[in-house]
Amino acid sequence: MLIGLVGLPLAGKTTLFNLLTGSDLPTGPFSGGGVNTGMADVPDKRIDYLSSLYKPRKTVYARIQFKDIPGVQSGAGPGAAGKFLEEVCTADLLVQVVRAFASDEVPHISGTVDPMRDVADFQTELLLADMGVIERRIERIKGGKKPPKTAAVELDVLQRYLAALEAERPVSSVELSEEEAEVMTVYNFLTEKPVILAVNLDEEQLRSGTYPRRDELEAYAGERGFPVVEVSAQVEKEINELLPEDRAEFMADLGLSESGLARLARVAYDYLGLISFFTVGEDEVRAWTIRKGTAARRAAGKVHSDIERGFIRAEVFHYDDLYELGSPAKVKEKGLFRLEGKEYVVKDGDIINFRFNI
Repeated sequence: MLIGLVGLPLAGKTTLFNLLTGSDLPTGPFSGGGVNTGMADVPDKRIDYLSSLYKPRKTVYARIQFKDIPGVQSGAGPGAAGKFLEEVCTADLLVQVVRAFASDEVPHISGTVDPMRDVADFQTELLLADMGVIERRIERIKGGKKPPKTAAVELDVLQRYLAALEAERPVSSVELSEEEAEVMTVYNFLTEKPVILAVNLDEEQLRSGTYPRRDELEAYAGERGFPVVEVSAQVEKEINELLPEDRAEFMADLGLSESGLARLARVAYDYLGLISFFTVGEDEVRAWTIRKGTAARRAAGKVHSDIERGFIRAEVFHYDDLYELGSPAKVKEKGLFRLEGKEYVVKDGDIINFRFNI
């Protein structure tokens, strides 16, 4: 999964990127403005337990790739907007970093801190960017001498997209048939990307759980289906730099039960409909990410294409049963160890050994 961090300049995107990826890139007005990429292991207590139980030579967590994309101000010009579009189009999910903190050292680019305004303005910029792409494409289709066979379908969908955008609705709100969806796969519109709002707080806001126009922002997000995650990127990064035995105390003092990375990953997985299953053994304990509703044979392909092709059966038991009973042997004694066929729908927390023959 590739998550793009987007938002206005000086909202704290690079600080959040540093928190999520363990990087130490420069931040602030003179930090360079380039695109940064990095990887992060998804925290998972289940993997921690399985590793302690099986003591494998290798433990592999699920991973998320993050891209820190420089902020673009309204009216920045087609060059900056085009670069932004190019960087965003590869992301599976956008996290809009929204500034709620005030700072005399790093003034807000608009002069005042207003998270609701920033969210609405930025989403409007995405709408306008998509409108520009669609209007130009409609002109090309109508003016083309040899339109493609799918031109009629494409034109109809683009016009419906444009109507939605003019009504301040994203293109993702437009329902498509299978044929229409297939035709439109060549596009990568900004407003069809799933969005999470990450509200960047100062320490006092994090403690109190309040910030300017919070109720309005949450109502706006709720209407559009945007999950909201509250973080204090700078404070949490400083906590991460402490010794492990000191972190829990400081997090508890701030009312945090898990890291910013864990909170964001959990919300992203839920939002995108993703789950994890595990493979275990002396060689390796590993988490695999799949979509909810994935059948066993398809899940086997995540491990290796040969396993999917030669799939016979899946030996399955569940993490919760293993954790409660303490050993695979006791799971078998209780009759909780199963053999499942290729159509079995994998559940979050399943521990699977795939039988196959090629």
